[in-house]
Amino acid sequence: MKKRIIALLFIVCMILGCACGSASQNPQGSGSAAQEQTEAAQQMEKNGDVYILYTSDIHCGIDKGFGFAGLQQIRDKLEKDGYTTILVDDGDAIQGETIGVITEGDAVVDLMNQIHYDVAIPGNHEFDYGMDNFMKLVEEAEFPYISCNFNKEGELVLEPYVIIEAAGMKIAFVGATTPQTLISSAPTHFQNEEGEFIYGFLQQDTTGEALYQAVQEAVDAARADGADYVYLLGHLGNDATQNPWNYAEVISHTNGIDVVLDGHSHDTDQVVMKNKDGEDVARSACGTKMQCIGYSHISAEKGVIETNIWSWPNTISATEFFDIQNVISVAIAQEKQELEAELQRVIAVTDYELTIYDPVEKDSSGNPIHISKQAETNFGDFCSDAFRVAGNSDIGFINGGGIRVSLEKGEITYGDILSVFPFQNSVCVIEATGQQVLDALEWGARGLPGAGGCFLQVSGLTYEIDTTIPSGCIADENGMCLRIEGSRRVKNVTVGGEPLDPAKTYTISSINYLLTEHGSGLTAFDGAVVLQEEIKLDSQVLIDYLVDTLEGVVGEQYANPYGEGRITIIE
Repeated sequence: MKKRIIALLFIVCMILGCACGSASQNPQGSGSAAQEQTEAAQQMEKNGDVYILYTSDIHCGIDKGFGFAGLQQIRDKLEKDGYTTILVDDGDAIQGETIGVITEGDAVVDLMNQIHYDVAIPGNHEFDYGMDNFMKLVEEAEFPYISCNFNKEGELVLEPYVIIEAAGMKIAFVGATTPQTLISSAPTHFQNEEGEFIYGFLQQDTTGEALYQAVQEAVDAARADGADYVYLLGHLGNDATQNPWNYAEVISHTNGIDVVLDGHSHDTDQVVMKNKDGEDVARSACGTKMQCIGYSHISAEKGVIETNIWSWPNTISATEFFDIQNVISVAIAQEKQELEAELQRVIAVTDYELTIYDPVEKDSSGNPIHISKQAETNFGDFCSDAFRVAGNSDIGFINGGGIRVSLEKGEITYGDILSVFPFQNSVCVIEATGQQVLDALEWGARGLPGAGGCFLQVSGLTYEIDTTIPSGCIADENGMCLRIEGSRRVKNVTVGGEPLDPAKTYTISSINYLLTEHGSGLTAFDGAVVLQEEIKLDSQVLIDYLVDTLEGVVGEQYANPYGEGRITIIE
């Protein structure tokens, strides 16, 4: 506790040390005073030490936690105190919020340029907007993207490492991106027009040896180029499901790495473990959404002094709390202003209202009835179709309660789509048995004739619900599905026009909230094989379906507000 209090006090002192001066010199937020402060800090006499600052899994949280403006304040303060700073990122910066969806990551990279990042690696979500878009961002970035295992037909796409000279030291940074990227983004982004995978991350070798060798070769090459210190920038993670490619496996199978700055699993673990030669290697992770800023302090005389994180665990951002005014806070305000205009941009039109409400019936107060929680609607069909197409799967699901608003007839804007799915869930693909599908449908139908948030709208599938049969769904004390007893309400289920086979396996696309996170108490898919962890955000899936599949027009197939007859309810 004492250590944490000291750390928090240090953060406050760092931020206040710069923020107060900036605010007093620049009350209108013009950015000029902050720019002069930054330039003056860079000209200060140096003390011979280096601070490597690192971020990871920002997921567009440019104004969350410390925020980019708070990061700039800390960097300015360290420079003012005589330290040389290097700023690096461990991936997954450009996806996760509206600003990423609307600009396809461009706005985040632009801000990273303005804050002067020195090097970054691609995480799995850097590819969510397609390979062409990622390569465009690489060109726009004023810092190098590196990766020792990202390849196209066996040839590296990016440089495996860079060496930065600072305070008389040569510090190498080696990049490594998780081989699970192909199942954590849309696989089509890594294929050619014939559907063949031409991009990869050494995922074919499930022993991990190919990745270990790629990292080792890059480390050895950096040492041969005169590197005094080698940092591995990893988007690898700490989860056992990421074996054999997680950080622990990489460290234990390599040598020559001084510190691993890691991301992907959103943890904040600070670990020291042995490499393959029995030498200590520090591994540091800094969470997500700028809740922490990682650092590694190096001295030419003493070597790596400390690697750790500064945390800002509060709901209010440090930028807002301290009223930070600097060149980055001004840039973020400008980006947000442009974003508001972009939200009004029309991306498609619909000839019919896509609804979650009954177009005729009203409740006792005269309000529309939210029928997507208890019956099929055209918007439920539309959303589940979009998921099924995105995952190229047999079945698409969406819980009726997850569709938050209707879309009126006429023009559809970016803002309209983002209001449909405001929770920013990711779409994933699993392989499950027909019995698991039956259990999921039964759980979703348990509340009829009343409304239930887990009522499943479907694509690629039809089913009947006999509400004359009492629900046999049993929940535990936490509301999770425990078991299903007695007669079943759900019957006559077909997939692709054929009767569902309980023993057969099917591919299913839906949001991770339902398939892997027990959302709405759904446990039917426990033990299912995850084929693709996170294709892209749910709102991005709707946008892609509108623009690419429907070519900007929602037509007659979604004309009936009660849907295409995929769900039949027997009362």
